[in-house]
Amino acid sequence: MPITHHPTENIFHLHSDEMSYAIQIVRGYPVHLHWGKRLRDGMDWSGMLPRVERASFSPNPVEDDYSISLDTLPQEYPQYGTSDFREPAYQVQLADGTRITELQYRDHRIYAGKPKLQGLPAVYAESDSEADTLELTLGDDYSGLTVTLSYTVFARMNVVTRSVRLQLEREASEIRVLRALSASVDFHDRDYDCLYLAGAWTRERHVQRRPVAPGGTRIESRRGASSHNMNPFLALVRPNADEDQGDAYGFSLVYSGNFMAQAEVDQFDMTRVSIGLNPFDFSWKLSAGETFQTPEAVLVYSPEGLGGMSRTYHRLYRTRLCRGTHRDKPRPILVNNWEATYFNFNADKIESIAKAGAELGIELFVLDDGWFGKRDNDHSSLGDWVVDRKKLPNGLRDLAERVNAAGLQFGLWFEPEMVSPDSDLYRAHPDWCLHVPGRRRTPARRQLILDLSRQDVRDYLYGALSDIFSTCPISYVKWDMNRNMSEIGSALLPEDRQTETAHRYMLGLYELLGRITSAYPHILFESCSGGGGRFDPGLLYYMPQTWTSDDTDAIERLKIQYGTSMVYPVSSMGAHVSDVPNHQVGRRTSLEIRGDVAMSGNFGYELDLTKFDEAEKAVVKRQVAAYKELRGLIQTGDLYRLRSPFEGNETAWMFVSEDRREAVAFYFRTLAEPNPPLKRFKLRGLDPALGYVIDGVEGKFAGDRLMNFGFNVPQLHGDFASLVLKLKAE
Repeated sequence: MPITHHPTENIFHLHSDEMSYAIQIVRGYPVHLHWGKRLRDGMDWSGMLPRVERASFSPNPVEDDYSISLDTLPQEYPQYGTSDFREPAYQVQLADGTRITELQYRDHRIYAGKPKLQGLPAVYAESDSEADTLELTLGDDYSGLTVTLSYTVFARMNVVTRSVRLQLEREASEIRVLRALSASVDFHDRDYDCLYLAGAWTRERHVQRRPVAPGGTRIESRRGASSHNMNPFLALVRPNADEDQGDAYGFSLVYSGNFMAQAEVDQFDMTRVSIGLNPFDFSWKLSAGETFQTPEAVLVYSPEGLGGMSRTYHRLYRTRLCRGTHRDKPRPILVNNWEATYFNFNADKIESIAKAGAELGIELFVLDDGWFGKRDNDHSSLGDWVVDRKKLPNGLRDLAERVNAAGLQFGLWFEPEMVSPDSDLYRAHPDWCLHVPGRRRTPARRQLILDLSRQDVRDYLYGALSDIFSTCPISYVKWDMNRNMSEIGSALLPEDRQTETAHRYMLGLYELLGRITSAYPHILFESCSGGGGRFDPGLLYYMPQTWTSDDTDAIERLKIQYGTSMVYPVSSMGAHVSDVPNHQVGRRTSLEIRGDVAMSGNFGYELDLTKFDEAEKAVVKRQVAAYKELRGLIQTGDLYRLRSPFEGNETAWMFVSEDRREAVAFYFRTLAEPNPPLKRFKLRGLDPALGYVIDGVEGKFAGDRLMNFGFNVPQLHGDFASLVLKLKAE
């Protein structure tokens, strides 16, 4: 079994094929012993936790053992107020106003498989043989608080998932949860770099890396969404770790709302990493018998650097987080009309783009914003999900059937979580949005946010969307969300529960998505939030792909897609070829490099295909045919990042099949150089004993040569050039 209990030392050993995670109960406190390379289960565990008496400024809670101080113990779920002065994992307020609790070990349970989380998305095991789960039950006798720490370890992957349940057992009692993080790990030294993904709208998930130091490195969102600015992911990596070697420890939160992750170095050079719900502006009233469930944190260990960490996340999230009919299916090549027409279209124009797409081999047409209400701009109509007969006089079904007749599937854009003040829905239900009575309702993009903590609002949205899904042949939905939360309050929640609103919103969103995706399993759902403003594992549980960024410029996308791949599989990244000059940055790039960058994701186009000349059509036909040949490899193969756009003028990555007999490598050179040096780059992931032929290149190349010597890059001319190498073993 992947989890064993050693009762003599009271040690729990969670292990996969290559990883160990060990916990010891020390005088009732769960203490972190080890997380890293696999340890033999029959080894001698004694002496792994050195303990010495410290100065009086690190108090001693155990009277007969001054070597124990909560301020120095590496704990699994630390608390504040009983002598640990570092960042706590949880904090509650009791009915008498005090905030002191002290959890002690009570019992444990080990069982095969992985349970679902109540009301929350999480990774899953398809069979009980894939994973084992440990539950440690801790309790505070004074308050009646019980906390269950849940750990699941996967037998064949270096993954530990963690989540927490808080329950109040005592009758006629009540507490307020002020902080409830999902995971906390105390590392025994500070010799690490902290890596995370930061950015802004159209500049998402740029890689940031810096050494940890005394004090803290904190990333978070207070926007009501996981956000463009910070992603709910943080990693500790050894300073010498790169893409191929060195220890890397990843922390990823399966949640789409306000989060916090941080690395804190204490006075004794221990590093505490914690991740979970953001305690800012949050509390939760918990009465006797009630349970509060935290989101799940997914912890990944890799001895093979960042590349090994990423590939573990990719396999796990692609196959054990994403679900449903489309999880393992090839994703269709699409054309979206947004940058082609914006709000200015009619049925004939849409049909003409669809017909042009069919001639080029494209498989899906997606009708974006502007098809409903009186939506000629972004000033009105969100919430009124009724077709605009002025633009589509014969209705949505007629248009979908015309697109189908052209040979394409039909997809549709929605922004269900929003409402326009200028809409029939808002005029009928002005209290349905997030708001605080007597305070300004701040619009963004001239819209407000519907209060999805309310069942009546969710029922309305389910009915409105179902009316369309059940009457129109829709095979794809782009689910957008284009603003963050302000004036966070709910008309239905009492005064003492208003700080629950943002989290209840997320629980409501997950409930609605669960209903919708279960009722319409044939529809491929793609999430979007102004592009990548909610690119997180929580939404991937319901929608297996996300629109990566509203920035469609190929050169900017190199950094965005590279950074996104630190955690998220290529099968989750929407990537399109758009027009030039690019609508976001004004850059002109060739159709070839735009296609090569977009093919490193779920491929599509976002422009007016009817404007292509014959030469451009020929390029697109080649791109579409090439992607159809390669998409299985690209969407499910192992990704190896070869050159970083954050470190120079070149970017390169490649995809390798599971049996290592097929691969495709993409090389990008941003700016041309005068009289440049000759370039060579090394491939990764191949079988060193096999010989490979490269499409369009003479000869056969040994796998070890390509990986250890490299491939000589031919001379490329002009700015923004690219090269694609298709490899097959012979």
